[in-house]
Amino acid sequence: MKMYSYQMTEQGKEFTLNSQEFPDINESEAIVKVAGCGVCHTDLSFWHSGVKTKHPLPLTLGHEISGTVVMGSNEWMNKNVIIPAVLPCGECDLCKRGRSNICQSQKMPGNDFDGGFATHIKIPSRYLCEVSDSVLKKFPLEHLAVIADAVSTPYQVVKKSELEKNDLAIIIGVGGIGIYAAQIARVFGGKVLAMDIDDVKLNAIKELGFENVLNIKGMDIKEIKTKVKELAKNAGTSPYCWKIFEMSGTKPGQELAFNLMTFASSVSIVGFTLDKLEVRLSNLMAFDSKLIGTWGCKPELYPEVLELVAEEKILIEPFIQPFPLSEINQVFKNTLEHKYSKRSILLPDNN
Repeated sequence: MKMYSYQMTEQGKEFTLNSQEFPDINESEAIVKVAGCGVCHTDLSFWHSGVKTKHPLPLTLGHEISGTVVMGSNEWMNKNVIIPAVLPCGECDLCKRGRSNICQSQKMPGNDFDGGFATHIKIPSRYLCEVSDSVLKKFPLEHLAVIADAVSTPYQVVKKSELEKNDLAIIIGVGGIGIYAAQIARVFGGKVLAMDIDDVKLNAIKELGFENVLNIKGMDIKEIKTKVKELAKNAGTSPYCWKIFEMSGTKPGQELAFNLMTFASSVSIVGFTLDKLEVRLSNLMAFDSKLIGTWGCKPELYPEVLELVAEEKILIEPFIQPFPLSEINQVFKNTLEHKYSKRSILLPDNN
């Protein structure tokens, strides 16, 4: 029996269709028939921006995966699952400290081994997140692929930020992950202020009932800070303890996040960029603030995220757009050119 995948052979080049026989697996592994795999900014960074994968090329990208186990132990056989984007060892010091998302023996699909832009994927089975039949009555399995990263990553960072009820939660960039960060911050009781330079994205978040939105295109940092203080006051939030989430993955977004820092606030960096910026770290000292990094989401939190999606406290359906996997090259080009307003999910053609 054959499995098919689209491999990256050189950065910036078109993906190439590859076929191979099903590989052998051991008792701790499984083969999952892919239902859907989301296209993430990290995939674009590997393909276009010069970021190197840990596994040498050729490599199949894709780490935002849902599917059905078709080979593996009896425990997992025929189960519908979400594959965590970070697969830790579960045994090291970091894992035992509850920091499994940064396990130094972790494996990431589409980075450490062949990923989900394929009909099937071979993966370690320990941390698979089972999707119940009751959830699948509400959502197609392929749509739940976005939970593997786009939804779970902001969930982890909102928890890390110690966001409390009525805290001002500033979301910089409400695209592919920011749209979920805003919803999650609201679940935690935060008063959300959504910022972007794109009215299409801001209008989309307005439709979810978010009233405090701000188009910051063309505004300098001083203007933005003045407007944020005004909106915070009108929303009845404290002028302190702001929780700032940088989701855009841009240099201007990161500069803005740092400059919005105030007393007892936190700045969480979620979006990725290779750009460097110059900041005065002493501001952290003066404001007694926190600068928080985050990497993916530890698998232990996935059931919590899935439950919020199942309860429709986090909406995913309005913000995804499925495409056949065979259109991967065009989808990547269009994504790079910002032609989509929704997150692309690639579905194997023959499944």
